Amino acid sequence: MVEETKGERADILIVEDTQADVELMQRVLKKLDLEDKAFFVTDGEEAMDYLLGTGSRADRRLAEQPKVIVLNLKLPKVGGLEVLKQIKSHERVKSIPVVIYTASTEEQDVGRCYASGANAYVVKAVGYEELTETLTDLMRFWALRNRPPFGN
Repeated sequence: MVEETKGERADILIVEDTQADVELMQRVLKKLDLEDKAFFVTDGEEAMDYLLGTGSRADRRLAEQPKVIVLNLKLPKVGGLEVLKQIKSHERVKSIPVVIYTASTEEQDVGRCYASGANAYVVKAVGYEELTETLTDLMRFWALRNRPPFGN
């Protein structure tokens, strides 16, 4: 089970079910001094509850939305592509950038994600060094340099 970052206010919502990937992301976030700005969930249902303030997150303040969502495609309960479609069809959250972060190199997956509104598609690198570099670049841009379309 992934341990969620404390606090409900997050600049980065990370939807990832693989513990090893979560741990690597946490190390990169710590290196960038962003560990307190990320919130981890392990499946698509939890992600939508967090974003819409439903289910287990019914008491979350919805005025505080993440600047970016980092979304794995292969997830339990509700898959990443379906989560992406739900996000981009919901008025409250559709403007939040979504970065697909997945092991899939299938052109069909890439095409479906962009057609469904993904803002970026990043393939998980193989090997610790490249993985760390990819995650560092991703977090620096989306969490630190990108300006979201709302006042967060």
